[in-house]
Amino acid sequence: IVGFLPKIRQTLFFSATMPPEIRRLTEAFLINPKQISVAPTSKPANESVTQGLVIVPAAEQKREALRALLRREAVKNALIFCNRKRDVDILYKSLRRHGYDAGSLHGDMDQGTRTQTLEAFKLGEVRLLVCSDVAARGIDVEDLSHVFNFDVPIHAEDYVHRIGRTGRAGRSGRAFTLATGDDRKFVAAIETMIGEKIPVHQLAQAEGSETASAPVAEVAAEAGERRGP
Repeated sequence: IVGFLPKIRQTLFFSATMPPEIRRLTEAFLINPKQISVAPTSKPANESVTQGLVIVPAAEQKREALRALLRREAVKNALIFCNRKRDVDILYKSLRRHGYDAGSLHGDMDQGTRTQTLEAFKLGEVRLLVCSDVAARGIDVEDLSHVFNFDVPIHAEDYVHRIGRTGRAGRSGRAFTLATGDDRKFVAAIETMIGEKIPVHQLAQAEGSETASAPVAEVAAEAGERRGP
């Protein structure tokens, strides 16, 4: 499209966030631009979202921890965020293999498939939608009950945008983040930005987990003693 436009033109570029990959995109299309920005979002858009942090001993156990959460929570519908397209596919196939009605959405999918998948999710034909941040931009689903961060977002601002998909229009919502010890710097950046600690939730063996999470105190120690005494 840009190739058909005049060399001398006025171009305006809008983005809710400005991570490095988006900034590189602007540099490809803009020449000496003026930048106008509002104060970055430092807190979730509303207080109706119940947040939770599930500390998992190892990344290999995150899928099991997610399934334990799905069994425990009364999930009407949910967005499940992964940081990489490859992990979207892996998690989607894992959920389907365990009997969950799940769909996937990422940037490598053709537009027709993406539109069809999103429509099925909005109609309630698919209850869980595994997606990347880029693919999920602009998705607005009424009465979304849950958001799960299978991966802790690398950019703290993305956390606010992710969990802000639920708890809208006066409704309550729930958002859970799965984290390992390797994620502690990203979790710390999120908590610094929102100005509060994300409450730690424990997954008990009684909820049906094949390999129960260790007690919170032990796992927190493994994760770098991020909670302290």
